[in-house]
Amino acid sequence: MVPLSTVQTALLVTVPGLRGSGEGHWQTWLEGQFERSTRVQQRDWAHPELDEWAQQIVRTVAAAEEPVVLVAHSFGCLATARALADLALPAVRGVLFVAPARPERFAVQVEQLAGRLTCPSIVVGSENDPWMPLNDARALAQRWGSSFLNYGLSGHINTEAGFGPWEMGRQMILSLMHCARPARSEAPAHALAA
Repeated sequence: MVPLSTVQTALLVTVPGLRGSGEGHWQTWLEGQFERSTRVQQRDWAHPELDEWAQQIVRTVAAAEEPVVLVAHSFGCLATARALADLALPAVRGVLFVAPARPERFAVQVEQLAGRLTCPSIVVGSENDPWMPLNDARALAQRWGSSFLNYGLSGHINTEAGFGPWEMGRQMILSLMHCARPARSEAPAHALAA
């Protein structure tokens, strides 16, 4: 494994969906793969409330003392997109949306969610996700200006679909963290001194 201190440029913040992410979930595994990570905690994991969950994301990001990369799953994707809709979260340097839930299943209007994001983002969808048709996931990616990855026949990309340790997810996060690095000047040192 690559030494994490050489690649982690932002705090990993996981945003679970309905019922949270248990011990075997890929989000839990990812938290152990990074030196600095935290999880957004919700008051009630069984009854998702869009605005309440979004505010909890805002509080978690605001408490961070460094840039963050958000990694959301299922309803957590909708709550993340809501948090990014009306609120300035300059500390967010990248977002990985995995298997977003279909907004209509939770009486969420797409207009409540963010439009084009100002940070790099990736949406991962599945051809047989029972919570979101692939074309609808692709439409959310277009709305957010995100890269879109069709992850094939992967169900809801959760524990039930066989996703515990998920190296591809870790690689996507590292890519987003690379994008979060501060810009480096390409000018020669003598030119900067002038």
